[in-house]
Amino acid sequence: MTTPAKVELVRAVEGEFGVGAALAALELPRATWYYRRQHPDPYAERHARLRPPLERIACQHPEYGYRRTTTELRERLGETINQKVVRRLHQCWDLPLVRRTTPPRPSALRQVIVAAGAQANRVAELEDIGPLEVLYTDFTELVHAAGKAYLMALVDHASKVVPGWAVSAHADTELALRAWTGAKHWLRRAGWPVEGIIVHHDRDSVYTGYGWTGQLMLRDHARLSYALGGCGDNPEMESFHSRFKNENRSLLLDAASLAELERIVGQRIAYYNRRRRHSALGNQAPLAYLAGLKSRR
Repeated sequence: MTTPAKVELVRAVEGEFGVGAALAALELPRATWYYRRQHPDPYAERHARLRPPLERIACQHPEYGYRRTTTELRERLGETINQKVVRRLHQCWDLPLVRRTTPPRPSALRQVIVAAGAQANRVAELEDIGPLEVLYTDFTELVHAAGKAYLMALVDHASKVVPGWAVSAHADTELALRAWTGAKHWLRRAGWPVEGIIVHHDRDSVYTGYGWTGQLMLRDHARLSYALGGCGDNPEMESFHSRFKNENRSLLLDAASLAELERIVGQRIAYYNRRRRHSALGNQAPLAYLAGLKSRR
């Protein structure tokens, strides 16, 4: 669930349950709630007048990126528009910005996923998910002092533990496989099986590519599950990204290099696994929760 959606939900139920309880249930930081109350109009709404001309440009010139679109928009409106505004609005409205007029033919695997329909989402079929049976994953962008980078972490459904993660300047197959390799090593050291584990993510080209699918399905005998509705079908991962970046924002922003960012992420994920308490786990840390389960076996 997106932050604006959470804010609207808190507004709808605050009279019945109180702000504190609603914020805790949705894991929405109090600072974010008060900021949104003082600045109620989302970014896209403040620039709503630009949507019609931007949509027309996208339809007439589908090969344009945000730079050429900005020039076209300035000429049509006769005013100065910042490139950063256009780029952000493209993302907000998911405008059809394609680099070629004819889209490439989808891969054979992507065609199979589309043909499978709802069955491609294996997680949706499960009623009871045990520890380390389902891992969620996705890429997220991290902003730091030297620029931008990407984090890919794998998060367990039941225990919330992060068995594997990786940071890189690019959200590509190499990053994904490094994160998966870390998760495999962690699982084997901890005595949990890799074979048969379900990894759930969206239909990003990395996750439908042969590098990723060949490694997980053919070599490691894991099973893949696809979120058919994008991040909306992967709310656990979206929630993890939101918490991780909000709680560690100042530390991440201070990282002076990619290596420094990677060190900080490693420290914070170690804290997340070993010490951060989760209300869903009875206020235990993920590793403490898993240790309790093993002792009862």
